[in-house]
Amino acid sequence: MAKELRFDDKVVIVTGAGNGLGKAHALLFGARGAKVVVNDLGGSMHGGGKSSKSADEVVAAIKEAGGEAVANYDSVEDGDKIVQTALDTYGRIDVVVNNAGILRDISFHKMSVEDWDLIYRVHVNGSFRVTHAAWNHMRDQGYGRIVMTASAAGIYGNFGQANYAMAKLGLVGFSNTLAIEGARKGIHVNTVAPLAGSRLTETVLPPELIDALKPEYVSSLVAWLCHESCEENGGLFEVGGGFFGKLRWERAAGLMMRLGRPMTVEDMKKNWDKITGFEETSHPTGIQQSMGPIMENIQAGPSKGGNDLVDVDQALGWEYPEMTTSYDERDLALYALGVGAGGGDKDLQLVYEMHSDGFVGAPTFAVIPAMQALIDWTTKGNTAPGLNYGIDRLLHGEQYTELKRPLPRSGKLTHRARIKEIWDKTKGAIINTESKTFDEAGELLAINNYIYFIRGAGDFGGDRGPSGELNVAPDRKPDKVTEESIASDQALLYRLSGDINPLHIDPNFAKAFGFDRPILHGLCTYGFAGRHVINAFAKDADPRFFKSIKVRFAKSVYPGDTLVTEMWKESDTRILFRCKVKERDEVVISNAAVELYTEIPKPKPKAAPKADAPAAAAPTEPISADIFTGIGKHIGADAGLLKQVGKIFQFKLTSPASVWTVDVKDGSGVTEGGKTKPDCTLELTDANFMAMCTGKADPQKLYFSGDLKISGDIMASQKLTFLKKLDPQLVIDAMQARGGSAPAAGGAAAAPAASDEPQSSDVFLGIKAYVADNPELVDKVKTVYLFKLTDPNSSWTLDLANDKGAVAPGAPEKPDCTLEIADSDFMDMTSGKADPQKLYFSGKLKVSGNIMASQKLSFLQKIDPEWAREAVMKLKAEGVDFTPQGEEDEGQGPQAAAIFAALEKRIADKPELSKEVQALIQFTITDPAASWVADFKGDKGSVSKGTNDKPDTTFTISDEDLVALVTGEQSAESLFQFGKLRVDGDVQVAHRLGFLNKLV
Repeated sequence: MAKELRFDDKVVIVTGAGNGLGKAHALLFGARGAKVVVNDLGGSMHGGGKSSKSADEVVAAIKEAGGEAVANYDSVEDGDKIVQTALDTYGRIDVVVNNAGILRDISFHKMSVEDWDLIYRVHVNGSFRVTHAAWNHMRDQGYGRIVMTASAAGIYGNFGQANYAMAKLGLVGFSNTLAIEGARKGIHVNTVAPLAGSRLTETVLPPELIDALKPEYVSSLVAWLCHESCEENGGLFEVGGGFFGKLRWERAAGLMMRLGRPMTVEDMKKNWDKITGFEETSHPTGIQQSMGPIMENIQAGPSKGGNDLVDVDQALGWEYPEMTTSYDERDLALYALGVGAGGGDKDLQLVYEMHSDGFVGAPTFAVIPAMQALIDWTTKGNTAPGLNYGIDRLLHGEQYTELKRPLPRSGKLTHRARIKEIWDKTKGAIINTESKTFDEAGELLAINNYIYFIRGAGDFGGDRGPSGELNVAPDRKPDKVTEESIASDQALLYRLSGDINPLHIDPNFAKAFGFDRPILHGLCTYGFAGRHVINAFAKDADPRFFKSIKVRFAKSVYPGDTLVTEMWKESDTRILFRCKVKERDEVVISNAAVELYTEIPKPKPKAAPKADAPAAAAPTEPISADIFTGIGKHIGADAGLLKQVGKIFQFKLTSPASVWTVDVKDGSGVTEGGKTKPDCTLELTDANFMAMCTGKADPQKLYFSGDLKISGDIMASQKLTFLKKLDPQLVIDAMQARGGSAPAAGGAAAAPAASDEPQSSDVFLGIKAYVADNPELVDKVKTVYLFKLTDPNSSWTLDLANDKGAVAPGAPEKPDCTLEIADSDFMDMTSGKADPQKLYFSGKLKVSGNIMASQKLSFLQKIDPEWAREAVMKLKAEGVDFTPQGEEDEGQGPQAAAIFAALEKRIADKPELSKEVQALIQFTITDPAASWVADFKGDKGSVSKGTNDKPDTTFTISDEDLVALVTGEQSAESLFQFGKLRVDGDVQVAHRLGFLNKLV
């Protein structure tokens, strides 16, 4: 049975306690041991008259039940007298329940000033007077509980109760503010909106409903909110008729319009569904969260403009979801045919997979995969935010494609696109969508810029973009000219590469867009031109020398036209060109250039699985002091900051507590302590500060969630953006200066032997071969290392302090540095599957002794895996025995064994433990693995090694953490919180683990 919540020695004031809700509250407090001040003026529910009878009867009832109470007959407008009664009678005040109220229900057009004022005086001013008189007493004693009584009428409104609704909702705001102000002094303030049968509800509820809404149904919640163990603060609760529920504000995601742009009535009408829709919502819990979107909007800076077709604020910088495509030799050959290849010897390599010089992809094919991905995404009904135009307004204006190396013959590609630029060209808008394409290894393969002109979307007051013409054709005779007829069915072939716009095949569709017949794809002409330049200027006409191409589409080309490409050599690597249609003498591609490589770029070699150094750096994580030291050096190195920033900041960190002053005003830099008066103060936990500095936490989110508090000159905090330029090396230097270490690069340890399943012994055998070939390591390292591997257990010595160095199974007598790690983790680390730093920080790699000596193991990264593989095979062929010297696998481990042996003895000495615990418990021990069963269900209890099929609760814990638990170094709650103790089954058993205390 739950322990009764009592109010012994607590002094409680309940106003309006003569009847209804107040009476029920007072009786409940009295029955629970409180000393109750029963306040009631004794007037009518409309505020008239006065009588002591009601209060006296409630006091008598409390005393008759064995409680303590005193009556008070003052109006709540004389709140100081009510509080003084409590102080005179009982010497203190702990709880105030503001319950007194009256009604003056009348429709608003008939309401008198007296009707309005009287409601305000009793409900609002009365609650203020009583609370204000008690407030400082509660602050001085560091404790208090206050409850305001609101109403559903205040929350939702109700006909004929405009005055009452005003007062009741006013109490909610009053309560919320006091909750904030009182929190640090242990004062909690909450509000209830009750629905109960009383004289105040007689006018708005039918009699049969009033009978069902007993006041005592409300009092239990009020009493809980007033109990010392209740941590609720600033809450609003609806209660009545058996229902209890907390209310919160809900806000629609709404419409955000950047500052500096017109916000018209028409905008409101157009976006009304978004403004009022609750499909996406937030639930602000305080003024900081409420102002969050507004502050973000201010920080985002002024609007970049926009209109109904293009909203620059929404669109610019937006990133498309990551997309993937794939292609093969057939796709490459089909594309090459689509751009006219195959008609001569130079082009045969682009379409024939068995060409004697090797099959090569046409480099301009790089424009296709990313475009396919974007088209597929769009045809599924997706649109980028802020882009509200149809395809009828879109013209492909310019295109840029860059290849980092020749296209592989096939591949699976990943595309990451963003809206890079938006320019206002008055008659239209220019939108540049940049896409970066990565190969299967994650290496950047190609960059594309798709630049579109959106007709009618300009004149929005935005940036016009760069001015001036680029890649202008020289006013001289071209160095080379290529002329080629475009087949009448060329568009039919090219569209099979992915651009299936009906404009290029459907005559009716073409006519609808103002063309007398289907036109050729601009990107098809693009491919023709790229091929012409490569054949004319690339070394040996080899497409693999291609680097990039940039063009402007000037006019349309039709199938059957003759394309003339004029080319000018600007340098060995840069060719300017333009394209004309011979029949009409029209320039169709202008401002164009191709860049070439001087050497064919080679793909990065696939790195053989390099093993990280077994004793990779054992770095300590930076601490806040390192960050501030780095900030101080940054400020000292940039004198201009003082003029730019001109503010003094103070950081107050907690858990652990520290104070740091960052002076970017007078030039004193960073100091620990708070003697200097700051312009701006920032308060947050040390952990949140570190998370913010390392990018794991967003400062805005910390601020709006209340985890980061800013006082003083709040806007000055915006000037802290200079910290984004902080060089991480400054922090690393600070770590090293205090004895920490910077992360070391992971190295390649010995390659595994030729066996399909390499063992750790193979790795050490490879290290042995490397040490034998590099005896100079002894003079450089001068350290003896011990590697202790577990599961299975083995020990290895790496002696780089004596003679020519040695590697052997077994443990040295006096190692300088010891590294402990599970065999499987060691193999993952040395094969590159696991990061040594992560192993270290997760506790899977333990370094003891001369920790800094582990840095010297970075030489292992120089070991060539292939060389090591051959060396291992050679040593094995020579009969070198490198069998690990395994240590006895203790299974359950000496600590676990001792602990459970001690538990068995404790159960024998104290058989009553079985009645206290009453559970069958499975202990699963890790590092090293073992299992134990503790049976507390029998009369005597027992402990046995092994497992049970149906335990009530299973605890999973490492041997080391089990020791910490039984010795009291760690509590079960702490281990559980940090993921070191797992509980499956009946979690309540975890609260009965006291039987493990002080076993060893």
